[in-house]
Amino acid sequence: YALALDMSSNDLQSASKSAGLPWTLGKGQDTFTPISAVVPKSAIANPYDLELWLKVDGELRQKGLTSDMIFKIPFLISYISSIMTLMEGDVILTGTPPDGVGPVRVGQKINAGITDLIDVEFDVQRRKRSFPN
Repeated sequence: YALALDMSSNDLQSASKSAGLPWTLGKGQDTFTPISAVVPKSAIANPYDLELWLKVDGELRQKGLTSDMIFKIPFLISYISSIMTLMEGDVILTGTPPDGVGPVRVGQKINAGITDLIDVEFDVQRRKRSFPN
C-alpha cells in the first residue's frame, strides 16, 4: 500500500481542449502523481480501517476513512485486470475522500498521510516546459 496524490493542471487541460488535443496533458505529467514509500501488506491489519488526511499549508482539506470507499480493493483488481494486464509494480489509485478536492498554488506545501502509517510532504512547483503545438 502507498499514498498517492492524483494532481491535475486546469491550465493544461483548458489549453489542450482549446487546441483540440487530448485532455490527458492536464493529468499525465511526470510530476502529477507523487507517491509515498510502499507499506507492506503485512503491516496493515485491515485496509478498510484507515484514516486518510491531507493539509495544504497546514489547513486540513481532506479527511476520510477507507471504510467509505465505493469499491473494495479485490473488486478493483478483478475489474481492472479483466480489461488490462496488471504487472508487478503497477499502481492502482482507489480514489479520494469526498470533501476537500480543490486548487493549489505554486509555493504551497501539501502534507498528506494515512494516520499512524504514512506522512508525506510535497511542494507545489511549476515546471517550465513548452506546450506542444
